[in-house]
Amino acid sequence: MFSFLKPAPDAKVKVPAEKIEGTYRWRQTGVLLSICIGYIGYYIIRLIFTTEQNDIMKAYGFTTADIGLVMSCFGIGYGISKLFMGALSDKSNPKWYLATGLFVSAILNLGLGATRNLYMMMFLMLVMSVAQGMGAAACQRTVQLWWGKKWRGTVYAVWSSAHNAGAFVCVAVVQLATLMFTGSIAAVFYTASVVSIIIAIFIVFAGADRPATVGLPSVGEHTGDEVVLDDGKATAAELTDLSLWQIFVKYILTNKIVWAITLTSMSLYLVRYGIMSWIPSYLTQFKGFDPGTAKWLVGIFELAAVPGVILMGAISDLLKDRRALVCIGCVIGLLICLTTYFFSTSHIAIIVVLLIMGSLIYAPLTLVGLMVNEAVPKFAVGSSTGFMGFFQYIFGETLATALIGILVAKFGWIASNTVLYSAAGLALLLLLYIAIHEHRVAKIVAADQVE
Repeated sequence: MFSFLKPAPDAKVKVPAEKIEGTYRWRQTGVLLSICIGYIGYYIIRLIFTTEQNDIMKAYGFTTADIGLVMSCFGIGYGISKLFMGALSDKSNPKWYLATGLFVSAILNLGLGATRNLYMMMFLMLVMSVAQGMGAAACQRTVQLWWGKKWRGTVYAVWSSAHNAGAFVCVAVVQLATLMFTGSIAAVFYTASVVSIIIAIFIVFAGADRPATVGLPSVGEHTGDEVVLDDGKATAAELTDLSLWQIFVKYILTNKIVWAITLTSMSLYLVRYGIMSWIPSYLTQFKGFDPGTAKWLVGIFELAAVPGVILMGAISDLLKDRRALVCIGCVIGLLICLTTYFFSTSHIAIIVVLLIMGSLIYAPLTLVGLMVNEAVPKFAVGSSTGFMGFFQYIFGETLATALIGILVAKFGWIASNTVLYSAAGLALLLLLYIAIHEHRVAKIVAADQVE
């Protein structure tokens, strides 16, 4: 029944040598469009509840604690899902895996629009999170399969900007549905599902499995791309006969650098969701913003990060994969911006730092996602993505939604400020350790090139 999710076989007919370069570029264009637009679809579904939180509280009589519980159900389920669905993506056809997760998410999202029951919403969010866990792993595996290190940081950043563009498109879909259906909350959920189903169909036609499945040489053969593992050994393998558990133990669970990158990402996710998830409530309740303006600022916060994320990805390529150094600079700038966001009373200053913080949060989040993929063989990329995602959402997003919602209800917004400062500081310390590891890898690569 699910045989279409299995990896496609290598093509029997190979692309002629003189056409490989042009065919590679053409295929890469389609693949990049499929993962970028596809992940925008995932975000349209994922953020509907966040953008509508004020209207839902008003219409359904929910509190901030209720909203936090629903969002934390997604975070808990998504974290567990990413661990298992990420590992399964290593044994899948990433094109069909990506499309299937989006289609199932869209169907479940229809249920969220059809109920006003808090517990049913929590259940639907939990189930939807499983399907959502299929998205990032398929996309990140696709990047590793189709691009070598020379351009991977830039391409990965372009894909990662789909997170931000997706949030903005989500707000646009909300506003369009609100205008067309006279403020119906249910219609907003239904509209988002229809848009995402259309995107899922696009993925099927524009995407592709590995290069070998369309008659092209693997990216390792085409560019000489290899992965330097934690023990200093290099590999270019794309497939393996190892079981999922063997892959997980050998390349993830016992890999110190994977742990360091994962904990960094978890800390940055806490900051990300601690800001983004509470923009509508924080700015209206504590800073005196108009509710409509605060809702749009969720999308603007995300969209404004796109140029900065792509720029930082390109800089990390120019620095020959010294991605932790770029992240360190971003986190230092983030700590400065957080201070203004928390303590300024100027609406203009708050909006400006929100625009800046988008890049300073999402650039290092993007790069650590790439770094954890580059720390393992290509056949373990989905597992590394899932492992990191487990910590991002089980601990990072859950602390940023449920815990912050409860703390704010009891102690006020100063509690949120303390949590976010601590998380950013921990990320900075871990990045210093990762930067030392990057320097060691750079020396190994340089020594190999000399030989």
